[in-house]
Order: sequence, then C-alpha cells, then structure tokens
Amino acid sequence: MKKITALLVLAGIAQIAPAADVVGNAQNAKAKIEMCIGCHGIPGYKATFPEVFQVPMIGGQSAKYIESALKAYQKGDRKHPSMKGIASSLSDQDIADVAAFYAQQTVTATAAK
Repeated sequence: MKKITALLVLAGIAQIAPAADVVGNAQNAKAKIEMCIGCHGIPGYKATFPEVFQVPMIGGQSAKYIESALKAYQKGDRKHPSMKGIASSLSDQDIADVAAFYAQQTVTATAAK
C-alpha cells in the first residue's frame, strides 16, 4: 500500500512540475529553414497563393514574435494555408530553433547565409 501511495504522490508531483522551457539553437535551425528561404529570404518577393501579397522579411524579428506567429499558424489563429501547413510540421524545438536563427539575422540578410 505504501508503494502505491508513493507512486501516486510522485505521479502527482510530475504533473505539477512545470515543463522546461524550450531554448532555441540558431545552429540547429540551418537544417530546418529550407521551407522559409523560398519566400522569406527573397527581398521584395510576392507570393500568389492564396492571393497576391508581399511576403515579409523575417530576419531581425524577435524570436518571441516568430515563435508566437508560428504557433498561431499551427492553431489556426492566423489564416494562411501555406504557413499553417509549414508551421504544423514543426515541433516546439523546431520553432524555437528557427526563431533563434531569424532573430540573429538582419532585416536585409537572406536565410542562405
């Protein structure tokens, strides 16, 4: 009985313990940004799906902003079919790494660097 009680207590503590924050690693992102470069790495690029619009350069944006935007695309809070598909394929670690990478870039830098 004591073992069962101890296991239940440990299980309860494990659920209460906060999850460790995911820390982005810009070096790890270099293998993850291929999907981003095609649009966000071209100055003045305009996409035509689902409509014609100016694609923002994301180099130099804050990591928190990029993480927030990608998670909003995952949830469907931001509406863009291509971005939802891309964001949905990313793990929390992928998002943190990509955000760290672009936060270190300059506004005019391309992702190919």
